[in-house]
Amino acid sequence: MNRQRDIEDRALDWLIQKDEPDWTDAEQTELDAWLEESMAHKAAYWRAAQGWREADRIRSLGSGDGADNDIGHAGHRRWWWPALAAASVVGAIGIGTVALVPHASGPATAQMVRFDTPVGGKRTIPLSDGSKVELNTATVVRTAVSSRSRDVWLDSGEAYFEIAHRDGEPFVVHAGKQTVTVLGTKFSVRRDKDRVTVNVVEGRVRVEDAGITDGRASIITAGDTAIARGASTLIAPKSEERVESALAWRDGMLNFDQTTLSEAAAEFNRYNRKPIVIGDAAAATIRIDGNFQASNVDAFVRLLRDAYGLKIEENASSVKISS
Repeated sequence: MNRQRDIEDRALDWLIQKDEPDWTDAEQTELDAWLEESMAHKAAYWRAAQGWREADRIRSLGSGDGADNDIGHAGHRRWWWPALAAASVVGAIGIGTVALVPHASGPATAQMVRFDTPVGGKRTIPLSDGSKVELNTATVVRTAVSSRSRDVWLDSGEAYFEIAHRDGEPFVVHAGKQTVTVLGTKFSVRRDKDRVTVNVVEGRVRVEDAGITDGRASIITAGDTAIARGASTLIAPKSEERVESALAWRDGMLNFDQTTLSEAAAEFNRYNRKPIVIGDAAAATIRIDGNFQASNVDAFVRLLRDAYGLKIEENASSVKISS
């Protein structure tokens, strides 16, 4: 991910958060500070907001080319601006092979089995239907697979799915209020509390808000990323590189490209029991590039000390980094 895409992703995240009913004054202050950091931040946020407003305008015009089905309806905004140009194409694709639809309870015909990984752990689960589920660090899933139904609940963490195709027998992944219904494809799902991120490697994905029952949805394909939070589902710009970087954990790696030190530390903390603590704002905003072994905090902090002259303080419970 280059620096511009990093800024655009941050702008997208701010836009999703601000649309939530629990948006606070403190969050507004933090957003204002981020916008004041550079004109690039302001421009990215303006483009995101403009694309969002344009999606609403298209809805209000009642497009007759079928795109309206995929744009959604009032109160359920869902478009990141590069996706607007593809609206008519998305409308023509139809349902595809993966859908995000409501599904509340487990099937009675299959036994539910729980799997988990500790912090820093990873494991692959072969399922009886021929599918595979690869669990990332600190992940909890429950599976219920039978000859008549195939369901997985992602209770926390992140998982990569390789789904075996079975005609007429969808594979359903539940992540919070969202579900992903699959016939056969490769994709990952990451759950961070109420935020769900889907990265598609192969196949098509239909993204739909949990409470929508009218079949309206957006469709993403290989190289796309869908980010759902609350009533909003937005599509990040198509980038196979972005998806590949997001899946670097499968090789035990973390990829950073102009990532702030605070964000890099948060990623390292997902994989290690001794957290990295950033001591001041000046250190937090330093930009980090490179590929790092997720479990090797020592090598990462040595690089920070040698390359940036940062101060490293380590004790039994944490590693503190400050300028």
